[in-house]
Amino acid sequence: MGGGGGVRWSRGIRPGAPGSRTNRLELFYDLVFVFAFLNVTTLTADNANASGLIRCLLVLALLWWCWTSFAAFGNVVRTDQGIVPLVGFASMAAAFVFALSMPQAFRDAPGGLYGPLVFVTCYFLVRAFQVAIFGWVVRYDPRLRRRSLLLAVPVLISTALIVSAPLLPPRLFDVPIGTGIRLTLWLVAIAVEYGFGLLLRRTGWTLVSAGHWAERHALIILVALGESIISLGLGPGFITGLPLTWPVIIAAVLGIAVVAALWWAYFDTLALALEQRLHRTRDQDQRRALARSAYTYLHLPMVAGTILFALGLKGLLADAADPSTPSWGVPLPGFDLLTLYGGVALYLLALVALGWRGLDTLRRPSAVAMGLIVVLMPVAARLPELLALGLLGLVVLAATVVQTVVDATLRRQVREVALTEQLAAEADQTHWRGRHL
Repeated sequence: MGGGGGVRWSRGIRPGAPGSRTNRLELFYDLVFVFAFLNVTTLTADNANASGLIRCLLVLALLWWCWTSFAAFGNVVRTDQGIVPLVGFASMAAAFVFALSMPQAFRDAPGGLYGPLVFVTCYFLVRAFQVAIFGWVVRYDPRLRRRSLLLAVPVLISTALIVSAPLLPPRLFDVPIGTGIRLTLWLVAIAVEYGFGLLLRRTGWTLVSAGHWAERHALIILVALGESIISLGLGPGFITGLPLTWPVIIAAVLGIAVVAALWWAYFDTLALALEQRLHRTRDQDQRRALARSAYTYLHLPMVAGTILFALGLKGLLADAADPSTPSWGVPLPGFDLLTLYGGVALYLLALVALGWRGLDTLRRPSAVAMGLIVVLMPVAARLPELLALGLLGLVVLAATVVQTVVDATLRRQVREVALTEQLAAEADQTHWRGRHL
């Protein structure tokens, strides 16, 4: 992930530094993923079945790999300096068309360009930009240059597998080719990308800035949580003219309560503690392993869980806004219940895994809440939808409060260190600006 000792930097590309933080170009790049996450939710809501859910998760896995590769790129070089912004703009354009073509990722719609090919071409371009710039950075170091070529292998294999899925004929050797075979090709493609990420542990890159890496992942979690807020705003059907009613307001308040609890469960202590653990890990191999497992891999289920929760919330609010629906709503359909409760359970599972991997501790309140949510799903299936949402909110809020109490000592230490660091950085910046500006 970072530059090796033999890297010679040109004027067009400037290296990152241990104190680097997220810059405005990276935030601009994340705007594409605001649209992408919204598009994933909307498309899955229009295909509310098991097949639609699987496709949602597959597309989300590819989206995440595009994003995390750019985050790694921004950790190595300063993306807002030299010629790199041009690479970022090109990558953004490809990523946006990639998100735009999601509805036709698996099958082509009549008229226009061939959707699956557009989708996979844009994915290839995004990944190719990232691999190419890494190769350019290490072009003067033969050892790192050879290792960087390995990064192109999963891109080529995964692209070939994804593009072959929609091109398969309806029958092959008199055997019908079903949806399952095409989805299997997607699964293999994603397994190749993520598997190579685990196998290529020594490609010559190191984590340059722990602060930048942690901040980038914290921001994308905020983007995913923002998707839930957007679902609260768009779900009631204001665009289609459905009225604003008390059930809608109650559902919105309960939804905000769940989102706020999810924010607190990660950002109040855990995110800060993980970043500080990353800073304290001096061995480069151990730091790279922690950054890969705790952030690249374990933050994905957090994003997926949040997107699933937003998906279930969208369906619930649409029902709540319908004047023909009873005051407390009707029992949630199985799909909406699965995404609503399952999304939160997946988010909590990721938090438990993060605590175990990053802090060597079992977050028991979160683990108990996750199990309780799963156990309560049959009960919630019989409740009116607002009561089901209230029950979910009660469990999540209680778990967050208990976890905060359990973490009291850790919380005090971690937040004191974070505040001290913030004050020191602000003092240094104020001193520098007073002398030079």
